[in-house]
Amino acid sequence: MTAPATPPDSPSSSSDPLAELRQRIDTLDDQLLKLLNERARVAELVGEVKKREGTPFFRPDRVAQVIEKVKRNNTGPLREAHVAAIWREIMSACLALESPQRVAVLGPEGTFCEQAAIEYFGGAADLIHCASFDEVFHATASGSAQYGVVGVENSNEGVVTRSLDMFLQSPTHVVGEVSLLVRHNLLRRENSLEGIEAVLAHPQALAQCQAWLAKHLPGAERRAVSSNAEGARLAASNPAWAGLASERAAAQYGLHIVAHAIQDDAYNRTRFAVITLPATLAMPPASGHDCTSLVVSVPNRPGAVHDLLVPLKKHNVSMTRFESRPARTGQWEYYFYIDLDGHPSQAHVAAALAELRALCAFYKVIGAYPVKT
Repeated sequence: MTAPATPPDSPSSSSDPLAELRQRIDTLDDQLLKLLNERARVAELVGEVKKREGTPFFRPDRVAQVIEKVKRNNTGPLREAHVAAIWREIMSACLALESPQRVAVLGPEGTFCEQAAIEYFGGAADLIHCASFDEVFHATASGSAQYGVVGVENSNEGVVTRSLDMFLQSPTHVVGEVSLLVRHNLLRRENSLEGIEAVLAHPQALAQCQAWLAKHLPGAERRAVSSNAEGARLAASNPAWAGLASERAAAQYGLHIVAHAIQDDAYNRTRFAVITLPATLAMPPASGHDCTSLVVSVPNRPGAVHDLLVPLKKHNVSMTRFESRPARTGQWEYYFYIDLDGHPSQAHVAAALAELRALCAFYKVIGAYPVKT
């Protein structure tokens, strides 16, 4: 008998559906690559115009606008968060053709600070690894880095006091922020909890994992080092040591993840500030979801701190953070770090700041920048 003819609109029995789909993907990849290179060539022309005009190469507000636009135009099945991540990397790669951005971060490789910088600037940024947040501030202020990323606050352990102190001395200002979900993993050369004599990490990481460490490694020394990635690097040199760091650090230093996500708070987050000189990038324009950060001091008289709050209430400006730090004058004086909801270009914020400034012995706007909602 003659076999029935295969319908013309269906694949033959000998065809390979997976191979056909892969061929379609290969074709689409070729088309995407051509379009990306065409976009890159236009970005190079943009860079030439910016160079002639002397305008900033990196514009975080422009990056945010482009990403929001593609998210609105997304019809799926890609998720908005994934579309945003893809476009951030595309824009980062194109910006590297215009002018590679030098970004100072806490080192060595594998820190959460490095991760925050990549999330903000994309993977094409030229990262400069520093031994401390002090060095990040100095590198940015001196111009050896165009931008810096420093930790400012953790959801469990509070503010990073050294960063607050540096804002007083540094000519840099804040132009952006990154809020990072931080998961601390126990890293070690041996894939076992047995024989761990010391756990090395940044003091805040040790504090954020103290309950787990007390239960599972009560006899191990807790040794503070300059960063979690430094703890991982050191742990790679001694089989009796372990570090608390990211999966990125584990891959970087060839360590086993002995225990995943051991932080005491499952929603542990750290907020990082993006800093730069005003000459590199001026205060970003209002986005509609902004934070204004300032540091002030007031004369040492009764009711002086209370008086700071009056202009905010009068002009309906919300205060989202209030921290005090000793002025180190020996006179029991304090600096107050304040975050306000809004932007100085808004009339009610400007009016509140003007009245507040008149009450202060010291007044400095650290920055005004968009925040994620």
